[in-house]
Amino acid sequence: MNGTYTAKPAEITRQWYVVDATNKPLGRLASDIARVLRGKHKPTFTPHVDTGDFVVVVNAAKIALTGNKASQKFYYRFSGHPGGLRETSAGQMLEHKPEYPIEHAVKGMLPKNSLGREMFSKLKIYAGAEHPHGAQSPVALPATF
Repeated sequence: MNGTYTAKPAEITRQWYVVDATNKPLGRLASDIARVLRGKHKPTFTPHVDTGDFVVVVNAAKIALTGNKASQKFYYRFSGHPGGLRETSAGQMLEHKPEYPIEHAVKGMLPKNSLGREMFSKLKIYAGAEHPHGAQSPVALPATF
């Protein structure tokens, strides 16, 4: 039988990867992470099934912002009230919440539905070099992605 292969949730094996974000450009790192979370690096990729792996990002505070993005890129939030629009520059965000720029970039690259939210829950981001996922024995994410 030569039908199209469809991954079943019971057949999926999940690998843990660790990524060091030191001096890596934000967008390129985020696209590599989103690719692994989605499972597109596997030959068993199925669009409607979460076949992705876990990703642990360390040293998120040392991410590289190219050009003038530290002062010219802004993150916005709105309270819903008149005059409630708040903006924070990327440089300030890296100081106060160093995990947020990576979360925001990766979330934007995943599907906007319940499957995307499930994929996003497999992302673990830490500002420093330490992480509590040593028991899962994560391996370094190959640079070929």
